[in-house]
Amino acid sequence: NKKAFVELLFWKSPAAVCEMTKGYSSLQEEEGTTRSRVPPWTPQEEQELRELYWKYKEVEGGDIIAAILAHLPPPGRTRRQVVKQLVRM
Repeated sequence: NKKAFVELLFWKSPAAVCEMTKGYSSLQEEEGTTRSRVPPWTPQEEQELRELYWKYKEVEGGDIIAAILAHLPPPGRTRRQVVKQLVRM
């Protein structure tokens, strides 16, 4: 690419620099191997999350999400994953 030097004149993100040095399709090829995907919620996990939410939603002065996280079986989910799933449901 004869105009690649123009790209060097502007600030880049680390991902853009990686694409420039390894080739523009390198990130899409490596995406599945370098990034860990969040496992989808199974129907059993959703049901358990729903039950835990209804159990702890009436508790005053407590953090509902913290109580749910304490009672979720392994593999543990992050606080963000639980909140996102509750909003989605």
